[in-house]
Amino acid sequence: MTTGASEGENPSEAEEVRPPATAVVIGGGTMGAGIAQVLAQSGVAVTVAESSPEAAEAALARIIEGLRRAHRTYDDPEAAAAAVGERLSVGTERPPGPVDLVVEAVPEIMNLKMPLLAELSRQYTGCLLGSNTSSLSITEMAQVVERPERFCGLHFFNPVPRSELIEIVTGEHTGDDTVAAAVAWAGRLSKTPIVVRDSPGFATSRLGLALGLEAIRMLESAVASADDIDRAMTLGYKHPIGPLALTDLVGLDVRLGIAEYLASTLGERFEPPQLLRDMVAAGKLGKKTGEGFHRWDS
Repeated sequence: MTTGASEGENPSEAEEVRPPATAVVIGGGTMGAGIAQVLAQSGVAVTVAESSPEAAEAALARIIEGLRRAHRTYDDPEAAAAAVGERLSVGTERPPGPVDLVVEAVPEIMNLKMPLLAELSRQYTGCLLGSNTSSLSITEMAQVVERPERFCGLHFFNPVPRSELIEIVTGEHTGDDTVAAAVAWAGRLSKTPIVVRDSPGFATSRLGLALGLEAIRMLESAVASADDIDRAMTLGYKHPIGPLALTDLVGLDVRLGIAEYLASTLGERFEPPQLLRDMVAAGKLGKKTGEGFHRWDS
């Protein structure tokens, strides 16, 4: 909690000594690393907690590389990135708290997220708690959260540093104050928020997946090549990236998991094409493996 200047104190001096906002990100994969990066760039002291020293080392490398890219136009990009990195801590331990924001960013597996969220809600009792899920039910996860009114979905988009959008997902118990706090955090991170009700796939994943699955079906039926399908959407509809290239960036395994979940909740229109299943089985997961619907340089 921050306080105003005391009587006789110069307000500008009080502002200088005010402690920075603090945040914890659980999981330092592609999304967690990106979230930590934008928090640090926004002046937030952020801790990333990973499951092992090896995972923590990989997470730190992702964040450092992201900071270098973000500051590449500076006169001294290494120094600029290092200055931001001073607000960052990466390891296997969670800080004791209190903190202002906790973001869970582990893989899209409900049985992994729920026990973790139960622990986090007990450890961090007075902060905004959010899950960076792209499709899983916020209301279901809230069942294990102490004070579920402070819990919401904070769906960031890949790549987090360049994406302008954040989807704030409200569960049945999410409080109005929590929504207002999430919107304020979005502003602090220079993101534009949309607020959506908890529903399978929310708004963005549901629409994006529908387009992506149909593009895969078109490729499967030899309607056109992957390059031409993507080119049709970038040139014809002014999408910044084609649906197959986007699937490569998201990860074919991630998209398969979301499709299976939406098929089970919304019906057969989200049933994954066999081509998607075959490519995941073959280990062709997109950019992270070097090959998906397109080939990617390392």
